[in-house]
Amino acid sequence: MIPQDLDQVLEALANKHRREMVYVLGLQPCAISQLADMRDLSLPAIHKHVKVLEKAGLVTRQKTGRTTYLTLDRGAMRSLQEWLGQFHTYWGSEDASLANYSDYLNRTTTMEKD
Repeated sequence: MIPQDLDQVLEALANKHRREMVYVLGLQPCAISQLADMRDLSLPAIHKHVKVLEKAGLVTRQKTGRTTYLTLDRGAMRSLQEWLGQFHTYWGSEDASLANYSDYLNRTTTMEKD
């Protein structure tokens, strides 16, 4: 994922209504009208949120008859997960974080003495 795409994904997920929509679509494809009913938002508001999610590559739409269905694009979510995975070493236990900080302090103190 290139940084610009990541920016769009993070911007899209910064809104609670869009995160809720992503959660629902992660369970199953859904009609836009159903999302509006579930979220207690107007249809125009839902359409604005959908456009942001589409621009970020998080959802795709498919029209069947007069109904438009949305599907979560798991590829974009996988890319986000991979990007977040690079920080896994920093998310260890609190003891590990303190040990890393302690090691850092010891090294910098040793360097200052030399």
